Amino acid sequence: MTYTPTRKQPAPADDGDALRFCSTCAFSQACLSEGLDKSALMDLHVLVEHIGPFHEGDVIFREGDEFKAIAAVRAGTVKTTVLDDNGDEQVLGFFLPGEVVGLNAIHQNRYPCNVVALDTVMLCRFSFPKMALLAAKMPGLQAHLFRLLSQDINKAALLAGDYSAEQRMAAFLISIARRYAARGFSSSELLLAMSRTDMANYLRLAPETVSRVLRRLQDGGLIAVDRREFSLRDRPALEALAKPVLRD
Repeated sequence: MTYTPTRKQPAPADDGDALRFCSTCAFSQACLSEGLDKSALMDLHVLVEHIGPFHEGDVIFREGDEFKAIAAVRAGTVKTTVLDDNGDEQVLGFFLPGEVVGLNAIHQNRYPCNVVALDTVMLCRFSFPKMALLAAKMPGLQAHLFRLLSQDINKAALLAGDYSAEQRMAAFLISIARRYAARGFSSSELLLAMSRTDMANYLRLAPETVSRVLRRLQDGGLIAVDRREFSLRDRPALEALAKPVLRD
């Protein structure tokens, strides 16, 4: 499928056909690298279940649930959360179309966090035990699973350092922009599903600090903001601000 490069966020997924994978399939690249199209992967696609729609606030997986499947986001955005000792929600991350949630449950065999829909969400659910067996026969798929695990770890460690509020926000926006661009969507015009409160929670900042930082970035000409629409106006300046966090 050919994407329109200026779209702000993914349209509903194209389910493909007998030969083509879904437009947001998280595993199509790995399978195609093995020389296998959809028709040659009945073993894999028997394992796939399209689920949803889930709506804003719906809990898709709960912390402590038995781990049986991973899920690839087909449309919409989800967040992962845990409750701290005081019962307050802590946002761990956000997952966009084409990204896989649930990989952090492999070790404990239980989901270590809640997975919550931020807007209208559609998912592909994969039986992980059966996918692991298939991956053992397909080196490309196995390597792809390892890459996804590595990306998950890197996202979790993104904001672990002692960074300024501006650096954190710049890194967040650049990271989201890169993830959308990798899937054929605009890297400068972003429509974000997360609220300012969720954004602040994830960045470990106060909501009022997020508002002040966005205002300063906007006054400096780096971004333009209209509710949940973000326009990255000075990408080089944002990249420079984000560099200590992203380490690239």
